[in-house]
Amino acid sequence: MSMMSMRLPDELTNQLDALAAATGRTKSFLAGQAIRDFVERESWQIAEITQAITEADRGEFASDEEVNAISAKWQKHAG
Repeated sequence: MSMMSMRLPDELTNQLDALAAATGRTKSFLAGQAIRDFVERESWQIAEITQAITEADRGEFASDEEVNAISAKWQKHAG
């Protein structure tokens, strides 16, 4: 396991202290979990964007009919 130190604003440190006390977890555990969640989410998003760009470069777009069907579906649920 690697060690990392970082500077945090006092307000965030205080919030992390309070959360650690309330959950019975260490600040290190909570910070590690937050970083893990962020990295997983951002990695997923980048992969999806990369895939979409590849599809667009191949000319794979939704047809007008598909776009209209989705638009109609959302307009029906919004109204």
